[in-house]
Amino acid sequence: MPSEPATLQVTIEAKTAAARQKIVTGARRHFLAEGFRNVTMDDLAEELGMSKKTLYAHFASKTELVRAVMVQKLDEAEAELETITSRTDAGFADSLHALLACVQRAGDEIKPPFIRDVRRDTPELFSIVEERRAAMIHKHFDRLLKAWRKAGMIRKDVPVRMIVEILVGATRAIVNPQKVTELGITPKAAYSTVISVVLNGVFTDTGRANL
Repeated sequence: MPSEPATLQVTIEAKTAAARQKIVTGARRHFLAEGFRNVTMDDLAEELGMSKKTLYAHFASKTELVRAVMVQKLDEAEAELETITSRTDAGFADSLHALLACVQRAGDEIKPPFIRDVRRDTPELFSIVEERRAAMIHKHFDRLLKAWRKAGMIRKDVPVRMIVEILVGATRAIVNPQKVTELGITPKAAYSTVISVVLNGVFTDTGRANL
């Protein structure tokens, strides 16, 4: 049986993880919709029913909390993409629609105030998004495109690797705080447009007929 100190340590770690999760969830609800510049740590502490001292014990700064919110969102997108792209029984249309729905949900939660604040206050944190996003595109779109090509839905004259690199490059160029602000579009619209434009260019006639 586990010793009493070991059991106590597990309990403490579980409580710490639960508290951090509660904080990130509460912050995410406000940050992504309202931006984080005008949401103070005092506001969050009061809403979460904890002292500001406790809040800072888990996150040393608001920037650290913003990072945790972004990582949580990326982790969720990664898990959803893994579920979609690992299904071997899904048909072309089903997997495509699930993919597009996933992308739209990911973008829909992020509102202009958050994009504005990232651009002004924490542009360095967006590098986390770019790195994770590129890795997800490489992994999951490569998997899907190869399966779709095997089913005759994707052109054979364009290498899958090139299609993936075009997606990565277009996403990096368009779906970033500065560009979506300049274009006056939402991340959801930017993501959807990039993917639809690139994929429409590589579908076969059979692929388009099966949409």
